[in-house]
Amino acid sequence: MTGSSPCSLTLLDHFSALSPRQRWKVACPLEEMLLVVLCATISGMEGFVETKLWVEHRLEFLRRFLPFERGTPSHDTLNDVINALEPALFKECFTNWVEALRERDGDIIAIDGKTSRRSHDRGKGRGPLHMVSA
Repeated sequence: MTGSSPCSLTLLDHFSALSPRQRWKVACPLEEMLLVVLCATISGMEGFVETKLWVEHRLEFLRRFLPFERGTPSHDTLNDVINALEPALFKECFTNWVEALRERDGDIIAIDGKTSRRSHDRGKGRGPLHMVSA
């Protein structure tokens, strides 16, 4: 990670220090489990059983980011591995990742849009007036 700007680091780069497992016993890489838990949590899933059900229906989407060569982890595996992570280290990794996202504010443009009420005229074939602010 040295020499890289925070903006060029991926989510997985930020969490690379977390893996507490012995490499030869790993059936499902930590990176895949973190991606699963992050995406499922953002999607509103609560608990590892819901997360497992969510990931089963979105495996093709997740494979756009990581291979998932051995399929998806069980809810028990997710529970065991996530609970084995050092909370303070996880918090530090997560905070660093969020801070790196904030540093890219030059690349982000906030966009807002509104549609004016009663601005359409169906008789004349005109649609409503849309305004976009950036």
